[in-house]
Amino acid sequence: MDEQHYLTPLFAPQVVAIIGATPREGALGQVLVKNMQESGFKGKLYAVNPKYQDVLGAPCVHSIGDVPQRVDLAVIATPAPTVPDVVAACGRARVRTAVILSAGFSESGADGAAMERDIVRLAEKHGVRILGPNSLGIARAIAGLNATFAHAAPKAGSIGFVSQSGALCAAILDWAKTTGVGFSNVVSLGGSCDLDFGEILDYLIWDFRTESILLYIEGIRDARRFMSSLRTAARAKPIMVIKVGRHPSGSRAAHSHTGAIVGEDIVFDAALRRAGVIRLKYLTQMFAATQALFTRFRPRGNRLAIITNGGGPGVMAADRAGDLGIPLAELSPQTVATLNRDLPRAWSHDNPIDMVGDADPDRYARTLETVLADPGVDGVLAILTPQAMTQPIEVAQRVVEIDKKAEKPILCCWMGESQVAAARELFVAAGIPSFRTPEPAIDLFSQISAYYQNQKLLTQVPAPLSDLEPPDVAGARELIEAAIESGRTTLTRSEARQVLAAFRIPVRRTLVAKTAAQAVTMAYDIGFPVTMRPNAMLQQRISSGPKRFPASAVATHLAFEELMDDLRNRDDESTSHGITIEPRVDVASARGLLLGVSRDPVFGPVISFGEHGVDAESLEGRTVALPPLNDFLAKDLVRSHRIAAKLGDWRGQPAIAMDRLEFVLLRLSEMVCELPWVRSVDIQPLVADEQDVVAVDARIVVGRVPKKAGRYDHMAIHPYPGNLVQQVTLRDGTPVVVRPIMPEDAVLEQAFVRRLSPETKYYRFMSALSELPPQMLAKLTQIDYDREMAFVATTERDGAEYELGVCRYAANPDGKSCEFAIVVSDDAKGSGLAQRLMDILILSAKERGLLEMKGIFLTDNDRMLRFVRKIGFKLTNDPEDTSIKLGSLDIQAYQSPGAPA
Repeated sequence: MDEQHYLTPLFAPQVVAIIGATPREGALGQVLVKNMQESGFKGKLYAVNPKYQDVLGAPCVHSIGDVPQRVDLAVIATPAPTVPDVVAACGRARVRTAVILSAGFSESGADGAAMERDIVRLAEKHGVRILGPNSLGIARAIAGLNATFAHAAPKAGSIGFVSQSGALCAAILDWAKTTGVGFSNVVSLGGSCDLDFGEILDYLIWDFRTESILLYIEGIRDARRFMSSLRTAARAKPIMVIKVGRHPSGSRAAHSHTGAIVGEDIVFDAALRRAGVIRLKYLTQMFAATQALFTRFRPRGNRLAIITNGGGPGVMAADRAGDLGIPLAELSPQTVATLNRDLPRAWSHDNPIDMVGDADPDRYARTLETVLADPGVDGVLAILTPQAMTQPIEVAQRVVEIDKKAEKPILCCWMGESQVAAARELFVAAGIPSFRTPEPAIDLFSQISAYYQNQKLLTQVPAPLSDLEPPDVAGARELIEAAIESGRTTLTRSEARQVLAAFRIPVRRTLVAKTAAQAVTMAYDIGFPVTMRPNAMLQQRISSGPKRFPASAVATHLAFEELMDDLRNRDDESTSHGITIEPRVDVASARGLLLGVSRDPVFGPVISFGEHGVDAESLEGRTVALPPLNDFLAKDLVRSHRIAAKLGDWRGQPAIAMDRLEFVLLRLSEMVCELPWVRSVDIQPLVADEQDVVAVDARIVVGRVPKKAGRYDHMAIHPYPGNLVQQVTLRDGTPVVVRPIMPEDAVLEQAFVRRLSPETKYYRFMSALSELPPQMLAKLTQIDYDREMAFVATTERDGAEYELGVCRYAANPDGKSCEFAIVVSDDAKGSGLAQRLMDILILSAKERGLLEMKGIFLTDNDRMLRFVRKIGFKLTNDPEDTSIKLGSLDIQAYQSPGAPA
């Protein structure tokens, strides 16, 4: 399996060369050779140093070009100034991959950055993939690879660990050695001048030995690739992230270390939640989380039950749960009745469940089994304090037995030391998370149960445009481009409201007066009293600046003159934009909210929600989300803010029209997707009452867009490509909808596969599987539209959607080619559907800029071979497998059937 991945030479090399190897005790080159030898490397190891004939028994050559075999992996441990020449030599020797351990590049200043650019240029010229510089190295225990200078070699396991900090890698490996935690791969990215999180994650997704992933992140270089890979990986494997730089001082330190871009921490947090991963804040949490992943700890929700033989520890645990927003499970009447029967009358009669200090093993066991059976409980924390009548080991033995059959996670907190040490050893051996105090146990439950909610966020694939009344994108674009051409980056009040109105966001009626007479006429038209203010946006905060509320014609005339005089005193051109005349809104029974859009330097557009009055330039006090949004994500954004509780019936005020608030959020998301010119939006106050939500004022800042930018290049997450949905008609007249696949199609796809004949299943999946395994089903339906595309063809049968076929391509890492697959149901063969699907798929790949489409076919699949030849594929024999033919299509030369030649 490994030989099929393009990064196999890095992760599972057969020939390794240590450049800078030396027998000098304690030197970097000596440690590397020693680590490789002690790791049990089965391939060929060479040392490269003109001073020696051998190093610790490994053959030593003068230069990398003298290695008698093609090198899969070169480990470079020479001073920084020599590295560009070494990389050039590696290129001439056709080395496949290289790890640069040397420091002193971009992180050290301009000279180092120039050397790093030379390295990248030389590596690209010769096709050498680079890990580093300033890397600790790479280790894969199953392959006997330990190309690191860490003192502790990793034990083989199922966790893939990727870190931007070599020091943290070394610390984790040292810790893991004493705890028994094993790793499938350990990768120190260092400066990431070439290989970064994206491609490394791609390998870990593919690697069947990696069951879960841990990341240590300081900054991101390519947000789209990072989010694409992270979301793809999280659909199949649990991922936890520790991200430093949560505060400005930490961000500066992180940037100076790796040179990567560091954005707003609140935005990074939102990105991780949207990617379906868990964020950890402290290294101690990372150790506990690693153990949890290693023991395959999988909560299904966040409702926690606490059982204890002492009231105090239960309260401590409940307090920590309250701090973290973990709800204590409400026990069902049946559970309470059972506990009333089994426990002493003095039990707490609530959660935490205090079984009283004389709880014996039987009482613990009955209580734990009863609580686990409650459908309102998602996990249990069992606490034991060593009181005189307590039997810690016996209780632990009962818990271990129950855990073997339990479908819900159990955490244990045996407090104390000497009396409970042996019990803790039982938990470790059984793979049950165990703690000395309640608080870290609650922390771990919080972190990993967040996986449950974040996976819901991950599966959301919103379209850029809703099914509601379409927005006037062209009109909004024309207005923005006109402002930019006139030299302005900030729209006027009236222009901003026109843009919002173009996307069907309710705005307050606004007229613009250039003279006092016009102002009076407009005020009569609107009705007194009115609100008057400059049309030009004068200050950063839209709620500030001159404002008047005249209630008569005379007052309106005077207010106009006063406002214009104020503008003239500013000595700018704002007078030319006039004065806005608006109705004055009574907001006594309404809530004042805000919506915003900002541009994060890493993740691009960010949508924020909060309470009116927050600084327009700050994200503090807001909840944020990455667009695009859908109903689920809009609700999540609102309910995540502390003001959510005030939006229902609150102190005599009726609940706001929540559906209208969510509608506005969706429309704002549409605007962000479709208008890449928008740099920031600040809508406040957004007045919400029981009937509607209205944007009272708005500030929009715009900027130019690169001419060659793609439609959604400004976004970190590619929207659902609803523009690719189309109607086709088969030869027999059957109407068919061909559309991009979505996560909700899992049931449809599974039913489709079940209906396929054994022969069709074999030719498509190389097996006669009865149905798709859950992991494969998720991979096929939860795709990332930035790197792959899948189209399903459906029709209606018996009032339900019925799948007739599916086709897909996945872009290769070279960014130029892709692999394709297609399968059509047996009852749709001969209908022309396969040809239509391939035409749509190839044109989609062509639009994306891909050059070549590749396929693998069984030589006895005559029907498929005839089909792809007709399309234009060139077929060749696989040199290593006579049962397979390889196909290649020139995408850019492809002509759609019926298109002019």
